[in-house]
Amino acid sequence: MKNVLRQYRDQAGLARRVAELEAEVQECRSLNLRVAELTDLVAELLVPLAGSDDPRVVEILERYRAGVSDPAGPSSR
Repeated sequence: MKNVLRQYRDQAGLARRVAELEAEVQECRSLNLRVAELTDLVAELLVPLAGSDDPRVVEILERYRAGVSDPAGPSSR
């Protein structure tokens, strides 16, 4: 009888943990989608500037490209 109760408790705990993990995965998916949307927006804003010879624009584009390829971002340098 005790084994049956323990097994039920273990299964209930496992089901609860799986539900928590599924919620965390969904949150990560939502955040990744938001990051992708923001990256697309930034790219759309920067594309018209890419042809500019303005030194400030060139510097901003270089920092952006470095930050996109480096997960730590440009501030870690």
